[in-house]
Amino acid sequence: MRSSATIVAETTRPGTTRCTTLRSSPPLALRETHDGLHLVASAAGPLGGDDLAVNVDVTTAARLVVRSVAAQLILPGPHGAPSTAALHATVGADADLRWLPSPSVLVEGADHRSTTTLALAATAAMQWREVIVLGRHDETSGSWHQRLRVDRSGRPLLRTDLLLGPRWPGAEGPAGTAGARVVGTALVVGHPVRSITAGPEVRAAAYPLADDAVMVTALGDAVEPVEALLNSFFGDS
Repeated sequence: MRSSATIVAETTRPGTTRCTTLRSSPPLALRETHDGLHLVASAAGPLGGDDLAVNVDVTTAARLVVRSVAAQLILPGPHGAPSTAALHATVGADADLRWLPSPSVLVEGADHRSTTTLALAATAAMQWREVIVLGRHDETSGSWHQRLRVDRSGRPLLRTDLLLGPRWPGAEGPAGTAGARVVGTALVVGHPVRSITAGPEVRAAAYPLADDAVMVTALGDAVEPVEALLNSFFGDS
């Protein structure tokens, strides 16, 4: 199955943002609420072989918060083909995008490839978070190749790949997840950030990218402490 969604957020008057374009097809669905925009699963998936694409345009001075209503299950398909997902977001001058979905769960046997491309203007701001759960309860994880590409003012700010699951030898070793069941990533650009304090339930590291841009990765055995640490990293949330 091929599915796509398009979101365009614009300022309709000073201080007010409206989604002037919302288009989607199953299993992707979009719902506006009082606290932003939500991604809703209108069908199971993605399944192996599915190809999903989300395009987001946050225009000059607009503000957009995107969440999801529940965790997403990444499922194997009947023929062993990988599923793919692509997010492309453009954030204009003085605009602000906050991409804060619920966790994704890698079901045993799944093979998923995701590419996130973020293009930011010089004065754009962004908070981006992704949490991946390696398998359901008492289940072997599926596999995931996450590719994150971030440009600012047309110049590279970040290029990183994350490999998870049995398809990628060494991914579960000491240089990878080291046995952790939950992997979280957060990226802040153009926002104030707080220092992170990892407790006994979470291991984390921060990577400065610029004076006002930092990426954090976190590993743990449960979703709640990983999400709590990543959320604490967003200084003005």
